[in-house]
This record gives sequence, C-alpha cells and structure tokens, in this order.
Amino acid sequence: MSQPTPAPPIDESLQYTPGPRTVRAFHHVLANTALANVTSSFLWFALTFWAYLKTESVLATAIIGGSYMLLVAVFGVVFGVIVDRMKKKAVMVLSSVVTLSTYLLAGAVYLSFPESVLIDWGGPWFWVFAGVILIGGVVENLRNIALSTTVTLLVPSDRRDKANGLVGAVQGIAFMVTSVFSGLSVGLLGMGWTVVIAIVATALALLHLLFVPIPERGVAHVEGAAPAGFGFKGVIPAVMAVPGLLALILFATFNNLVGGVFMALMDPYGLTLFSVEVWGIVLGVTSIGFIIGGGLVAKFGLGKNPVRTLLLVNVGVALLGMTFAIREWWWLYALGILIFMALMPIAEASEQTIVQRVVPFEKQGRVFGFAASVESAAAPVSAFIIGPLAQFWIIPFMDSPAGQESLGWLLGPGEARGIALAFLGASLLLLIVVLLAFASKPYRQLSDAYASAPPSLHTEDEGTDASAPARSSPTT
Repeated sequence: MSQPTPAPPIDESLQYTPGPRTVRAFHHVLANTALANVTSSFLWFALTFWAYLKTESVLATAIIGGSYMLLVAVFGVVFGVIVDRMKKKAVMVLSSVVTLSTYLLAGAVYLSFPESVLIDWGGPWFWVFAGVILIGGVVENLRNIALSTTVTLLVPSDRRDKANGLVGAVQGIAFMVTSVFSGLSVGLLGMGWTVVIAIVATALALLHLLFVPIPERGVAHVEGAAPAGFGFKGVIPAVMAVPGLLALILFATFNNLVGGVFMALMDPYGLTLFSVEVWGIVLGVTSIGFIIGGGLVAKFGLGKNPVRTLLLVNVGVALLGMTFAIREWWWLYALGILIFMALMPIAEASEQTIVQRVVPFEKQGRVFGFAASVESAAAPVSAFIIGPLAQFWIIPFMDSPAGQESLGWLLGPGEARGIALAFLGASLLLLIVVLLAFASKPYRQLSDAYASAPPSLHTEDEGTDASAPARSSPTT
C-alpha cells in the first residue's frame, strides 16, 4: 500500500503554537463569523422572499438561487488561493468590507428608485439590486474558507474535530434564526428596512473583527516553493499529494448530487403534509437538529478515524432517506428531517477535520476552496435533473394504476407517492455507493494518511503560554 508523501516543512517561525490563548481567539473569531453569516443569510433569505412575493415568478427566484450556487462554484478555487496567500484576519476583513460595500450599494439602489421599478424583473434595476446583494453573499464564502483554516491555526490537533462541531452548531443557529426572522422582517418592515438591518449588523461585525486577535505572524509557505496562482495549477497537486483525498472530495460531490434531490423535493413534499405557515414552523423547529449534531461533535469528537465516521453518517442518511417518506405521516417526515439535519454537521465536521489533518496548512485554503467549488456545483445539477423527471415521469407513474399496483405495497397510498419514490431511489443509490466506498482502496489509503499525518502545526501543552513565539518571527 502506498504511503503518503511527507509534506515539505512549513516555516514555523511564521506561526504561533496552538494552545489556550489561541483557542480563546478562535472562539472570538467564531462568534464574529456567526454574526456575519447570520446577517448575510438573513438578507439573502429576505431577498428570495421579497422577490417571489413581489414578482410571483418562480423563474426569477430560481435564477437568483442558481446564480448564487454557480458563483460559489466558480469562485471557490480563487477564494481558496486568496486565503492561502493572505493572513487569515486580512481575508476576513476583506470579506466584510466587500460585503458591507455591496449592501450599502443595494441600499442606495433601493432609495434611488420606487419599488414599482425595482420589482419589475424584466427590467435592469431588479437585477442590479439582486445582483449586488448576491455578490455580498458570495464573497461571504471567502470568510468561511478562512474560518476552516483558522481552526488549524488556532486549535490543537486533538481538538479540531470538536471545534468543527462547534462551527456546525453555530451554523445551525444561523439557519434557524434566518429562516424565521427574514420572513418576519420582509413582512413587517419591508425590504428597505431589511437592508438597513443588514448594513448595521455587517458594520458591527466588521468593527468587532478589527479588535479580534488572530495570532499569526505571517503567511505560511512551503520553503522554496513559488506562490500559487489563482487557477487549478496549484490546487490539483495539493489534492493528489494525499492518497484518497480526491476520492473523498468526489464522494462528497456525489453526496451533494443526492442532496440535490432532497433540495428540490423536500419543500413540495412538506407542503403536501402541512400548510405553508405550519411548514415554515416545522423547518424552524427541525433546524434544531443542526445544533444537536454540531453539539454532539463538540462534546464527543469524531473518533479516531473521521473517514470512517463520514461514511457511517452517510449510511445513516441513506437509510433515513429510504424511510422518512415511506408513508404520508407528518410526524415521520418531521422526525426524519430533524435527524437528517443532525447528521449534516457531523458529516461536514468529518470532512473538515480530515483536510485539516492531512493537508499542509499552507495549502488548506485552496483545497477547501476546490472542495467548495466542486461540491456546491453538484446539488443544483441534480436538482435541475430531478425536477423534470419527477414532474413528468415519476409522479405520473405513481399516480397511475400500474404504479400503485407495482409499488403501492411499499410506499402506501397518498398524494405524493411519486416524490417518496424519488427519495427512495436516490437514497438506495447513495447506500450502494457508501458500501462500495467502505471496500475501496482510497478509503484505506485516506484512513492511513490521517492516522500517520502529524499535526499541521506543533501543539503545545495546556500549561504553556501560547503567546510565546516558537522562534523569532519575520513580519509580513
């Protein structure tokens, strides 16, 4: 079995040793990122709600949502290289400044034109207004990639899985808050005041960030290596250097392809069981699952082999997808969504922890960015495919006497048995792929690479003063 090639040494004089002081700094960074992410999601959700309410066009909202996913996919690698070539705090400040600027521009556009002009989605100003908010939301992903590398920088290696779980819990809180308050803000205050709230919150996050310490004396580079460019040239070697890592990213991409089926059909299925008002409440309540899953990881970690944990979680997701819509019982569906949301932070924390361990610190930004690009492109593709398939083939088949006769014993009677069949088929495919992954060579290679990889940065003892530099430091 091939062994992972040792990574070239990092100039450790550029880094502080992770310890109690840096962990406290990580908590400040996490709190600041939570505020920034909540604000960005708040305005993004609000824009989607406002666009549909004012235009009553599904196409308009689909274009907005699809454009967001497309831009995240296109700029993921670029963002990753930026993270590798700059100090992490500088990256976060840059992200906040760009986001704040776009929100100020959106406010100026909103004040410059009557709403009757802005809601004309056939005209240019609707897309200018939506576009600048879209840019602000996309650039926020730059901060999220930086946060993943900051875990490596500030948290000792034996606690990074728990730190990643804490990140997942915070993201769950953000989802829960935004899913509730975005609609309330648009409905009660209007889009104008919603933009004002986002501007103020983003400015507060930027101001707080200026006082958040991120102990980092310089930018880590491989000794003797040239700086990475902004394309794939420096990305693919970083991924291929770790046996099994490309397979992990491809597996996560496939997982997102299956997730696209859920993304496209979860709301339509929910709206057959609940009224729209109750469905919103169900999503808000079940989003507690994100907090539960992230909290479990923060408390107990991911075990000795996060690669195995990741695959086991996906076995759970597959079994869940095969059962939570097998009958049209509202409590079964709601419970399934709760468990599904609890499993997602565990899967995400597993992938983050693996990359933080097996990829050298100075290359993690571009690897995280590459993964974000590839994985985020997958869900919209499957969503666009499953929509027409479900509409014109799967649902009519299950509504027909032939469909009921052949699969009624399994899926039971009901209004949305076609959607249930789509859930079942996608989840069965996922289960097969996960079981094959367990038996694959890349699984064993990546598990061995994780077990044998040293911490990306030296870990100090708890009693050591983390403010003490490892060596005399150059400044950048």
